[in-house]
Amino acid sequence: MAVLIAREQGARLEVVEPAALLHDIGRQAEEESGGTVCHARLGAVESGELLERMGAADDLRDAIVHCVAAHRFRGGARPETLEAKVLFDADKLDSIGAVGLGRAFLYAGEVGARLHNPESDPETCPARGPEDSALREFLVKLRWVSDGMFTPAGRRIARERHAFMEAFFDQLDREVRGER
Repeated sequence: MAVLIAREQGARLEVVEPAALLHDIGRQAEEESGGTVCHARLGAVESGELLERMGAADDLRDAIVHCVAAHRFRGGARPETLEAKVLFDADKLDSIGAVGLGRAFLYAGEVGARLHNPESDPETCPARGPEDSALREFLVKLRWVSDGMFTPAGRRIARERHAFMEAFFDQLDREVRGER
């Protein structure tokens, strides 16, 4: 997705491709820390060290490190370059659409949530519990993702994926209610 958007937006592939490969390099440490470590910040440090050992030019290394540091909502750094904006959009697009819904349902199953719970209030329903559902994840988080895209290509793809998620939950509601 990062390469597709980069090509459409005219971003430098020599920055976007390695940044896409490295952007979650700190994810395991974040998970092991229970979320106290920011994988974007740690990933930027680890990426920079790796690229330096590999002999990457300073300007290329810095551009890639910025992409890694700025690829997440809660990472603190905002994407400033076209390449960082491309990576940010590509990363967020993975959380919506068919892939995003698949991930939301997988996660709901992992935490013992329901298949569907349209009666629960998404604002008061506790996450990661038996009243939780992929619908709550959509209502609380995923439906806002398309509003945060930085590139025209990201916004277009996000709108398409958002429409798919809305249609999916409309269909799921009808099927659960026994409607045609």
